[in-house]
Amino acid sequence: MNVAEIRKKSAEDLEKTLTELRREQFNLRMQKGTGQLSRPSEVNRVRKAIARVKTVMNERKAGDTK
Repeated sequence: MNVAEIRKKSAEDLEKTLTELRREQFNLRMQKGTGQLSRPSEVNRVRKAIARVKTVMNERKAGDTK
C-alpha cells in the first residue's frame, strides 16, 4: 500500500485500515513469539504501513485546524 492509495481513502476508511493493520501487527508478534513467523520482513512492512496511515491522518487533522 503506497501513500497515493492511502490519500484517496476517507477518514472512516483510514480508521478501518489502521485497525486492520494493528490487528495484523499483533498476529505477527504472536507468531514471532511462538517461533512460527515464516517471513520476518512482514513485521517491518506492517509497521511502515501503520506509520503511513497515521501520517496521512495527522496531515489531514493539521490541515483542518488552519
